[in-house]
Amino acid sequence: MEIMKKLMLLLFTGLMMISVTAQEKKAAITFESDVVDYGEIAYGSDGVRKFNFTNTGNDVLIVARVYSTCGCTIPKKPENPIQPGETGVIEVKYDTKRPGPIRKTITVYSNASEVPHTLKIKGKVMPESK
Repeated sequence: MEIMKKLMLLLFTGLMMISVTAQEKKAAITFESDVVDYGEIAYGSDGVRKFNFTNTGNDVLIVARVYSTCGCTIPKKPENPIQPGETGVIEVKYDTKRPGPIRKTITVYSNASEVPHTLKIKGKVMPESK
């Protein structure tokens, strides 16, 4: 009976050690850059830019939602999940028919963190040449 108790205790301790050392699966999003600088761009020019990122976690990354507080900036999220080690793109289109400075924030919600990730675009749209 004493041997059985010791064996059960050893088995229980071993299982506890395995569960404590098991790595938690979690996605992680790492952007090449959090800022896209348009610089000085021409009125009406191509306003599409990209934020490249990698899933540096060990679980599937799902970008649930991306948004901007301004209708002049339209972000587009990846539609498919991003596997660990794979890359993805968040595309942003700014309305370049609005001359003046560009200072906008894009908010990214994903399963990588409870806190949303913020991206920024900046630059200046030059006045329309006549």
